[in-house]
Amino acid sequence: MPDVTKTDVKSAVQEVATPAGKLPDTKPEKTRSLWGDAWADLRRSWIFIISSVLIFFLLLITFFPGWFTSAQPILGDLSKHYLQKPKLGDVGSPDWLGYDQQGRSVYARVIYGTRASIAVGFGTTVLVTVMGGLMGMIAGYFGGLVDSILSRLADVFFGIPFLLGTMVVLNSFPERTTWVVIGALGLFGWTQISRVMRGAVITTKQADYVQAAKALGASTPRIMFRHILPNTLAPVIVVATISLGVYIAAEATLSFLGLGLTGVSWGNDISDGGNQIRVAQWIMLYPSIMLSITVLAFIMLGEAVRNALDPKMR
Repeated sequence: MPDVTKTDVKSAVQEVATPAGKLPDTKPEKTRSLWGDAWADLRRSWIFIISSVLIFFLLLITFFPGWFTSAQPILGDLSKHYLQKPKLGDVGSPDWLGYDQQGRSVYARVIYGTRASIAVGFGTTVLVTVMGGLMGMIAGYFGGLVDSILSRLADVFFGIPFLLGTMVVLNSFPERTTWVVIGALGLFGWTQISRVMRGAVITTKQADYVQAAKALGASTPRIMFRHILPNTLAPVIVVATISLGVYIAAEATLSFLGLGLTGVSWGNDISDGGNQIRVAQWIMLYPSIMLSITVLAFIMLGEAVRNALDPKMR
């Protein structure tokens, strides 16, 4: 009797189970979409991983500042803590990063200043994306006179210096709350996304599936939001992600100049620390470090998203 191995038995079973002349069924591999390919690339990108960890940590500070400090950012004791030096060994305590000229904990102000900067950054990005995306979609889809009017309107706002126009608007408000700053930044920041969306819509509306939808009698809103919008979001998301860090830096710049938020803000602390830079450098140093880390994290995230969504980068 010849020796029979497990491989021979398995082959015989397959021959019996498979009819003659017919190949065994094989499942075709699923093809990934643009978003699937982008997510696969992002998971392998160390830039995306590092920036995501930093942003997650910043969001924790934004929503749960009490987890990181028990001190209040607006309460100070001049008799005890006037320009008190940092005690770097007391990690997490109110004394960790020292005190300012009003006896307030610098560490507490850095923690609570994160909320203001992140709120302005995200709020402005959402407002700019909605405004610019809608204007660009309408201009690119309808073309003609509508495109000319909206494009010239975008050129007018694009010709106004971003920070200068925002300063003029904010100077007319006696109290500059978060919503006021978001509105002022959004008023002059929507033009770039509008141009990106317009160009993407002009290219996408010539596609066969859009022409087929028109031939089948689909309404204009359905074509715009069901067929065109999902296929034009990639470049808009890239620009919006990178711009988020820019808006955070712009808010800090405005606060440094005395035209930003009237509450706790990194820009206000940097401005106050500039007056004491010879005797108390820590007042200006630590808010500046946090601002730089935050802006860098969002710019790194935007670069990673751009590399993943842009086929030319692969």
